[in-house]
Amino acid sequence: MSDDIIIFDRAAVRRHRERGALFAAETRFLHRAVQERLADRLNEVRVRFTQALDLGAGDGGLAELLALSGQTPEIVAFDPAWRFARHHKRGVVGEAEALPFRAASFDLVVSALGLHWTNDLPGALLQLRHILKPDGLLLATLFGGRTLWELQEVMMQAELDVSGGAGPRVSPFADVPDCGALLQRAGLALPVVDSETLTVTYPHLFALMQDLRAMGETNAQVARPRTASPRALFLRAAELYRERFGDADGRIPATFQLINLTGWAPAASQQQPLKRGSATARLADALGTEERPAGDVVPGRG
Repeated sequence: MSDDIIIFDRAAVRRHRERGALFAAETRFLHRAVQERLADRLNEVRVRFTQALDLGAGDGGLAELLALSGQTPEIVAFDPAWRFARHHKRGVVGEAEALPFRAASFDLVVSALGLHWTNDLPGALLQLRHILKPDGLLLATLFGGRTLWELQEVMMQAELDVSGGAGPRVSPFADVPDCGALLQRAGLALPVVDSETLTVTYPHLFALMQDLRAMGETNAQVARPRTASPRALFLRAAELYRERFGDADGRIPATFQLINLTGWAPAASQQQPLKRGSATARLADALGTEERPAGDVVPGRG
C-alpha cells in the first residue's frame, strides 16, 4: 500500500478504541443501535451459518445478538483494541487490512462500524471475500459521507475565526455509489448498498465530543492537528453550532449516515443473470408496442 492513500493513523485508531473500551457500555448506544439493525437484517436471511467473523467486535453486542438468534454457533471476535478482544471467548486482535485467516474460513462476516477507519477499503473487502466460503455472506455497516456534517461545518468556521486557517477535524467517509462499486470490485456477488440516517441530539457540543471519545470515534487522520487546540476554538464552535442548528431548547443535532453493505461470495449454486440474447420472449410483445431498429423515426414524432 503506497503512502499516498494513508489517510488514517492506525495507531491512533487503536488508542482511541482502547480508551473507548474503558467507558461504560451505555455510552456506545449508537454502536448498539447499528448492531441491532444488522442483527435484524440477518434474521431476514433464511440461512443457518456455522462459522462467523465479527469484524470490529467492540464490546460484543453484535455477537450476543447473533448468539441469541441461534443462527451462528461459532463466532470469532476481531478487533484492533486488546481491551475489547480480551473479553471474548474467541477474541483476536488485528487489523481489517491484514486479516490472519485462511481462505474460506467463514460462511458469515458481519461488521458493525468496523470498516470506516480503513485506509485500504478496497483491499479489506477483497480480503473479506477471500476468507468467505462459497455462498458466504458479508453484512456490514459503516459511516457514510454525511456523518457529522454539522460538526465539520462549525469546526471549520470556528478555526477560521480563531486562527485564520482550518485543518482536517472530521474524518472523510465513503458514499453509497463508491461502496457499491467497491463490492463489485472485490468480486462479491449480488451486491446491495443502502443507507439510512440517524440524528442524535445533545445539550451542547462538549456532550457530543464526549460521546465520540467514549465510542472511540475521535479524529485519527494522519493530517490532524498534533498540538493542543486553544479552548477558544471549541467555545466558538459550540456557539456556532447552537446558532446554526440549535432548537428552541438549545439542543443541537448530530447526523450519522449509516451505509449498509450486503454481498455474497460467488458460488455455482447462486442465481445467475441470463446470457445476452438468450431471452425467449420479446420485450416489445410484453409492452404491446412495435419494435424498431435504433435510429428509426416513429411517424408523427420527430
